[in-house]
Amino acid sequence: MEKAKIVGFQALTDKVGRFSLRDKICLIPEMNRIGSHLLAAVFRGFGINARVMETYKGLDLGREYTSGKECYPCQITMGDILYCMKEEAARLGDDFHAEDYIYFMPEADGPCRFGMYNKYQRIVLDSFPELDRLKIGSLSTQDGYSLAGIIEDGRVRDLRKASYFSLVIGDILDRLLWRIRPYEKEAGSTDEFIETSMRLMEELLERMGPQKEFDKVLDRLEQVIEEGKGLIDPAQPARPLIGMVGEIYLRTHVHANQDLIRVLEGFGAEVVNASLAEWVNYISYDALRSARRGFLLALRRFRTQAMKKYLKDMMGYGGDLYYQEFRLKRTYARIRSLIDLPADHRVAHLEKILKEEDLLDFDVGTEACLSIPGIIEYAREGYNGVVNVYPFTCMPSTITSAIVGPLMNRLGIPYLDTPYDSTSQPGREAAIRTFMYQAEQHFKRHGRKGNAETG
Repeated sequence: MEKAKIVGFQALTDKVGRFSLRDKICLIPEMNRIGSHLLAAVFRGFGINARVMETYKGLDLGREYTSGKECYPCQITMGDILYCMKEEAARLGDDFHAEDYIYFMPEADGPCRFGMYNKYQRIVLDSFPELDRLKIGSLSTQDGYSLAGIIEDGRVRDLRKASYFSLVIGDILDRLLWRIRPYEKEAGSTDEFIETSMRLMEELLERMGPQKEFDKVLDRLEQVIEEGKGLIDPAQPARPLIGMVGEIYLRTHVHANQDLIRVLEGFGAEVVNASLAEWVNYISYDALRSARRGFLLALRRFRTQAMKKYLKDMMGYGGDLYYQEFRLKRTYARIRSLIDLPADHRVAHLEKILKEEDLLDFDVGTEACLSIPGIIEYAREGYNGVVNVYPFTCMPSTITSAIVGPLMNRLGIPYLDTPYDSTSQPGREAAIRTFMYQAEQHFKRHGRKGNAETG
């Protein structure tokens, strides 16, 4: 019995971590559909056999091998990998070998259940003799999602830059979808157009990402945007503008949030969701803060070796953040000259808002550090309502709700919490209808600004 326990714990280090993806099939969960597919395309461009797994088809399996107390995205991703392996085994028969695959599941540190997904899923996978050799490739927020070790050292930096760029392009395609679809001339034309555009960007990023030919990708993206603008019916009046924040998986996974953006659009909204790039920028920003704090502590204690380490970390994370903000600003500058898509908030600006309002400290961590100031910034920019999307019992989003709900009430801005689990909530439509009625009234009284430049 004691030996079995030791072997079990050893699996959490031997079969969960950062592994070379060479000669492996890298299985990427579909969180945000466009972002996941573009990231996989970049990986393929660097010689990694990356695939995006089908999602939500294995939800029954996810429920079967979880208790229901886990975070909802854990259930979904658990089901995704089990369903994928089941399908691969049926397709390949005797040629199926679990060790040929690496399941890509990042993690976060701090007070969030996301940090335990890959550990729990490792235990479940090890309960299947045919899957115990499937490794889980994990990147961590503790080192800013470093990609070191998954490919040759000399190509890591280029892969990181191309991967980040793919997320920015994915964010722009998503925002283009939400900008056009509420005003489309022909129902369904925007969804079809964005799907075609995603496939085009996949091909370009796979081919041009390794050479960092980002301007050529943007040249083609500008053509896509000009074509997309032609789908808009200029006779349609402006709609109330709704900002969305929350837990990154739930707010971007359309099956998990029951296609909330489309539902809001059906009740008369135009929606802007927080971006994937904002989260990656936050990870780099927070890592830089931690390194700076460690350096100052080492300096006070005059620990020279620690000072050197933290100084190196500061330069690394600072360089990452500088590049990300540079790439983000340059990309949006080109796109926003063609269409009024909202730009991303700078993370330093969001921290400044928290300090000014004395609402929360970045030392607490989690997505609440982005959601709370993000909501305040939506209010300042003239949005007509805000929605907070999160898994049922999610601690960071519950913190967000507790702080922001009373604040939005004082400001007179409609606010809606939308927690999700694997059930259909009977009062969901009534709550959304009520929220949208309030947003419509706010729109009639105050109009909308939206899409303003942010700090």
